[in-house]
Amino acid sequence: MAVQAEPMLVAGLIEVCRATIAENTDHLCALDRAIGDGDHGTNMRRGCEAVSAEGESLSSLPFPDAVEKIGLTLVMNVGGAAGPLYGTLLMEIGRELRKSDEKADFSQVLKQAIDAVARRGRAHAGDKTLLDVLYPVHAALAKRSPLGDIARKAERSADRTAAMKAMRGRAAYLGDRSIGHVDPGASSCALLTTAICRYLGEHRPQ
Repeated sequence: MAVQAEPMLVAGLIEVCRATIAENTDHLCALDRAIGDGDHGTNMRRGCEAVSAEGESLSSLPFPDAVEKIGLTLVMNVGGAAGPLYGTLLMEIGRELRKSDEKADFSQVLKQAIDAVARRGRAHAGDKTLLDVLYPVHAALAKRSPLGDIARKAERSADRTAAMKAMRGRAAYLGDRSIGHVDPGASSCALLTTAICRYLGEHRPQ
């Protein structure tokens, strides 16, 4: 899947992500109360609103620059572990896209960015984090799966974190008591992935 910058792409993705998090803030906070601080939803909403506030300037930038700046904005505005992890993901995507051209295979770019997130969080697949959504999403993307299948893969992967024992973050202190709860970071990642896939499916038919 090649990456092609379109004039309204950044603005559209910013808005759909902002709206998705706003609609699911309470749900994400409820998930986080079970195994964390209970503020993942509000933290993510604050970050998305900060990005939205810069939407006009971001939309005027080349696509790689916009993605990198969105990542930096999230680092500066999202509290907890989510800010650095989501920020790292997007900043690395932007940097990798800048190195390549518009015909770059996005699955390769995404894989490098996900690996950077894993290094930043010192986490691996199976540790009950957003990586447990990102790696399956990458695998589906690398197989050139339809956008709808990628979205469903993200949703199912987030649900599967309920059976995992948390190995990183505040939830890790709960040990076996973290089992039975969906990871809030995995859930927000799945929600955002689904929203992005839906937007691209509607506005950029494959």
